[in-house]
Amino acid sequence: MTIRRVVPDIHTEAMDESRDFYSLLGFEEVMNLGWVMTLASPANPTAQLIFMTKDETAEVRPDISIEVEDVDAAYATMVASGARIVHELRDEPWGVRRFFAVDPNGRVVNVVGHR
Repeated sequence: MTIRRVVPDIHTEAMDESRDFYSLLGFEEVMNLGWVMTLASPANPTAQLIFMTKDETAEVRPDISIEVEDVDAAYATMVASGARIVHELRDEPWGVRRFFAVDPNGRVVNVVGHR
C-alpha cells in the first residue's frame, strides 16, 4: 500500500489565529473551506497541517489524515481486518474519496484518496 502523506487534524475554533501562528514557521494556506483549512510548506508541499472546526459530512472529527494511493483497497483491507469503520467509504463534494476507521488508541483516522 502506497502512502502519499500523513497529516495531523487539529480541532480548533481559532482558524485565523492558527494560520497566522504557523505562517511564522513558513506554512501557507493552500485550502480553506471555512470548516477545514490546510496549511503547507512551500518548500515541501507534503509537510502539512489540517485545522478543522467540524467535519462537514461526518458525525465525528478525525485526529489524523492518511492519504493513500488506492483508498478502495485500503477500505477493503480495513473491513477485512475487522477495524471499526465510523464513516463509510464515500465520494465527498470537495473532490476526495474517504472513510474513517478507529485505531487501537481510539483515534479516528481519515483514510483519503484524491479523485
